[in-house]
Amino acid sequence: MGNTESIVLNPLLEGAIAALLVVGALFLLVGAIGLVRFRDFYMRLHAPTKASTLGVGGVLLASMLWHAGQGEWFLRELLITLFIFITAPVSAQMMAMAALHLRLASTAPVPQDLDHH
Repeated sequence: MGNTESIVLNPLLEGAIAALLVVGALFLLVGAIGLVRFRDFYMRLHAPTKASTLGVGGVLLASMLWHAGQGEWFLRELLITLFIFITAPVSAQMMAMAALHLRLASTAPVPQDLDHH
């Protein structure tokens, strides 16, 4: 079986971990809602790449704090953070370029200062 030893952390550290988890979860929720609610590909691409990156970042920071409170290394979380922060913008850029190459139209209204008609 697993280790049944009780883990005791500083209450301030526990509060910071809880706050990061809540903030991260809220960003992930906003990204998921944006993915469902937005109308076209370009808008849907924006929501999860921005909000979800911040959400995962908050959860990973909370995990780093927890491991630091245990006196453990948190190299895993640093590597995951690096991977997410590098791959998310690159993959979003590649998908947007593919959509532009395929001439996928957007349903977003044209701003008035750009509308020359």
